[in-house]
Amino acid sequence: MFKILMICAVVGLAAAFLVEEDEVIARSEDVRPDGFVASLETKNGVTEQRSGDEHGNIKGSFSYTSPEGEHVLITYVADENGYQPSGAVLPTPPPIPVEIQRALEWIALHPYVEKEETEAEEEKEE
Repeated sequence: MFKILMICAVVGLAAAFLVEEDEVIARSEDVRPDGFVASLETKNGVTEQRSGDEHGNIKGSFSYTSPEGEHVLITYVADENGYQPSGAVLPTPPPIPVEIQRALEWIALHPYVEKEETEAEEEKEE
């Protein structure tokens, strides 16, 4: 959890250094004992919103326009399961081939049995 907090702090500091103060349109931060809420908007279209609770769970999003002119929106959750981003521009894994899926299903239906266990079961049956 401390790692997540440190990562968010580093990202925030990096964003603060990259964005000059005269480019900031709006910035707000509200830190309370039960969590925080922060937002940032710049002249060049970069926006960021995030909120967190007292347990270190953070939810947020950021958006910007890529050099190709595409609007990029990333939403994320950072909690006990790690950093989990989602967005249309993020790569996704390819689908599992049908043959492999069938093999995994077969393995699930036919678990491996040790030879000693099989012999012990046969002796019991006799």
